[in-house]
Amino acid sequence: MKVPGDSTHAWGRSVALLLLLSASGCGNTLYAIQANAASSKLEEARELEAEKFAPYEYYFAKEHLLKAQQEAADADYSDAADLAEISETYAEKAIRLARDAHRGAGR
Repeated sequence: MKVPGDSTHAWGRSVALLLLLSASGCGNTLYAIQANAASSKLEEARELEAEKFAPYEYYFAKEHLLKAQQEAADADYSDAADLAEISETYAEKAIRLARDAHRGAGR
């Protein structure tokens, strides 16, 4: 039985909202959400010195976010959102590797 406030119900509403936005041509909104998430993760990676501890992942994420911004400027929001998603994934990898390196160094 589903309880209206449970996380499954909230997740379902979030998915429905994203599908509605996507179907209604609000690609720029989806891009903005994805780019904001990627940017936040990239900033966290930078603060953890991922440029030093996970340079490939960090710069891969950074360049994909820059390319996403270029695509969005050209109103190609679908590609922009895809690139921002890749950026977020690699920023998360950079964060994980940088944290592991800090733990290994005793920080």
